[in-house]
Amino acid sequence: MSTMRTAVALFTRDLRVHDNPMLRAALDEAEHVHPLFVDDDAIRETRYGAATARRAFLDECLADLDEALRRIGGALDVRRGDVVAETAAAARRVGAEDVFATADVSAYARERERRLARELDLRLVDGTFVVPPGAVAPTGRDHYEVFSAYHRAWSAHPRGDHLRAPRRLRLPRPPAEPRRHPATRAEGFPGGEAAGRKRMLAWLGADVGAYEGMHDDLAGDGTSRLSPYLHFGCISARELANRAAELGAAAFVRQLCWRDFYGQLLGAMPRTQVDDLRPRGDRWVDDADALAAWKDGLTGYPLVDAGMRQLRAEGWMHNRARLVTASFLVKDLGIDWREGARHYFDLLLDGDVAQNVGNWQWVAGTGVDTRPNRVFNPTAQAKRLDPDGEYVRRWVPELADVPDVLSPGLLAPVYPPPIVDHGEAVAAFRARRGG
Repeated sequence: MSTMRTAVALFTRDLRVHDNPMLRAALDEAEHVHPLFVDDDAIRETRYGAATARRAFLDECLADLDEALRRIGGALDVRRGDVVAETAAAARRVGAEDVFATADVSAYARERERRLARELDLRLVDGTFVVPPGAVAPTGRDHYEVFSAYHRAWSAHPRGDHLRAPRRLRLPRPPAEPRRHPATRAEGFPGGEAAGRKRMLAWLGADVGAYEGMHDDLAGDGTSRLSPYLHFGCISARELANRAAELGAAAFVRQLCWRDFYGQLLGAMPRTQVDDLRPRGDRWVDDADALAAWKDGLTGYPLVDAGMRQLRAEGWMHNRARLVTASFLVKDLGIDWREGARHYFDLLLDGDVAQNVGNWQWVAGTGVDTRPNRVFNPTAQAKRLDPDGEYVRRWVPELADVPDVLSPGLLAPVYPPPIVDHGEAVAAFRARRGG
């Protein structure tokens, strides 16, 4: 195979040099590679308006990637504008023959790929998931809708070895002057591959073995907190799965399978980003005050309020708290899951379309859950997940001195009473749904 002279390596949600099949393919097939990231106006305007924390995290990811590329002879060219126009302009500047990019599954990503392919010689490479969407499928279909069946097929599919970081990258000659992006400092979660790998290796070295027994403990926070780094591709899902499997951490690897499961589902059925996978004939309640109370963590249910305040403060929330807060919005307040999905996406550092939509539809009973009317009782869940009230006291300071924070009610003078009665609200929801 003859080697092309120059190629553009277009980074999207793969902001790393370790185990980056897109970057490796470009380096294998081109003599010179121009690394490019386009700060896409369409994404900035529609998805980053309220997500200042995610914006700062992305800025740090780009600065870190630039440093990593400079260590091997490259540099990251960051442009702002329309992704197709800016990529085409970069290809003209450096005389690139092909553009390499990592395949993705959201409706926006797929349309971006179609537009790029119409204008340029686009080479798509898998690298977002452990097992690429479509690599396993049931007989006669192109995707799975039952997780257990998918998990069996996924577990049996060979993943391949993860790739080392490249040792050398040659920029086009004469090089186009890369345009750097000014970085802002992320709070809580430092962005970038270096920070992501540090967290990953620490997690694998010390905590992953306790995951199965600890992952429901809200106060103990026995989760990896790697989801923001997976979302932006600062770490490789395949490398993480390979390393965790070598340590026998099957429960944690199963969570990575859920990530792939929702990815292949959205890729095959893009309409589920906005439409119910399994419509239930729901008649949603339009209650702006209740929605605002939920967003602000002022529902009068301590566990729900703690989760929503953690989300606003950290841009992250423990998975079990996500389930409880989401169930409360949909099945206690009767509010459309799409309202919740939008709010989560605005604030989450790991605001991944496939995972966000898949999980919200699961909770709402319009997705892949086999028990569509399942309800998470916020008081019972608090007793199970936060029996000492430590998580609640951390995030709801009004209750810091209250002896028993496990039950809603007049717990403190400045804490609101419950905005709904759980039993009555859930009965009303089931009546509206017809069961």
